[in-house]
Amino acid sequence: MAEFKKTPKQREAAALLRSEARHILLYGGGRSGKTFLFMYYMVLRALKTKSRHLALRRYFAHVKRAIWLDTLPTVIDITCPGIISPSAWNKSDYFLTFPNGSEIWMGGLDDKERADKILGTEFSTILFNETSEIGLPSVETALSRLAEKSGLINRAYYDENPPHKMHWTHRQFIEKVNPEDKTPLANPELYASMLMNPIDNIVNIDPAYLKLLEGLSKRKRERFLLGLWQDDDDRALWKYDDIMRTVEEFDYGRIVVAIDPAVTSKDESDDTGIIVAGKLGNQFHVLADLSGKYSPKEWANISVKAYFDWHADRIIGEVNNGGDMIESTIRQVNSSVSYKEVRATRGKVLRAEPIAALYEQHRGYHHDTFFELEDQMTTPLDELENDDRIDAMVWAATELMLGEEGHGSFFVDL
Repeated sequence: MAEFKKTPKQREAAALLRSEARHILLYGGGRSGKTFLFMYYMVLRALKTKSRHLALRRYFAHVKRAIWLDTLPTVIDITCPGIISPSAWNKSDYFLTFPNGSEIWMGGLDDKERADKILGTEFSTILFNETSEIGLPSVETALSRLAEKSGLINRAYYDENPPHKMHWTHRQFIEKVNPEDKTPLANPELYASMLMNPIDNIVNIDPAYLKLLEGLSKRKRERFLLGLWQDDDDRALWKYDDIMRTVEEFDYGRIVVAIDPAVTSKDESDDTGIIVAGKLGNQFHVLADLSGKYSPKEWANISVKAYFDWHADRIIGEVNNGGDMIESTIRQVNSSVSYKEVRATRGKVLRAEPIAALYEQHRGYHHDTFFELEDQMTTPLDELENDDRIDAMVWAATELMLGEEGHGSFFVDL
């Protein structure tokens, strides 16, 4: 049986979960027990009466790995060992059924068909896991399904390592204002939050983990160790408020998939940056961030799938590190895709500056929230540990907004 010692901070958070609040945010550094505590109470609610519950994240692969395969089995082993049979774990639709008929579902917003299927029903609890990655429109859509009549008080849980102060969660839970028009919340008592950091959970984690966090860069240390909300840095090329947002679908003039491949796919390697972007008039739209730690075969498959899913015009690959390997790997997956190699002949700052200028003019749009990309964008380049996502985004913007003729067409629009 798994062991877990509830700490004083977690007892305080547990009291908050039993309060009058209907929307509860736990924010702070990594491994502080935020998600574990939410899943613990979700299981208790499922055991109390027949009901349906949902753990939702931007990417299904992430919720599957972090909660379905890790946190949820641990919580089950602690709360009700021996009563859940192996057949109760539905490994095709990813939900767990309790003996009383209750269900806990896993969901990701990146798979529209699956998301529509899950959100076609009603729930008593919805956990928005890693909320910093989820845009407000997606949350509001999901909240419309927090309507099950199970006898439980319907509650929404939110957890995150705190993002930028301009993020909608800071405005709603900390400032207690409407994130869109900044008017005071009509019922602020329904929105509660609490800071939880890894030091508050030291009895349940390896002390070496704290040493690891203490060795991070200042910006990441503040976020993952101290749980501090982020401010704009004047040395960064991009400002958070310069990023325009939309969830509408448009008829784009062109769409590209840009790849900045990592040299290796080891645990300590950089991610491979994969950005899908479109051009709408004189606007640049980031449509998807598919970046991650992949082998060459994996990033090639993901890129080609995105090419066809988005009806893209071209795949762009930076060849400085990968050389001809990028095109040959892409061609092994599908030989018919349109592919163009690009090669960096100028420094990163010189390549990024015209794209940052585009955002300053409010011509750079993101469809929903791409936290990891935006975190890289709003961090000074000399402090960045990885710039994979920025590189892919800049290559996509350069292809779409500068075009085949070089820089001239872009600067005419400035």
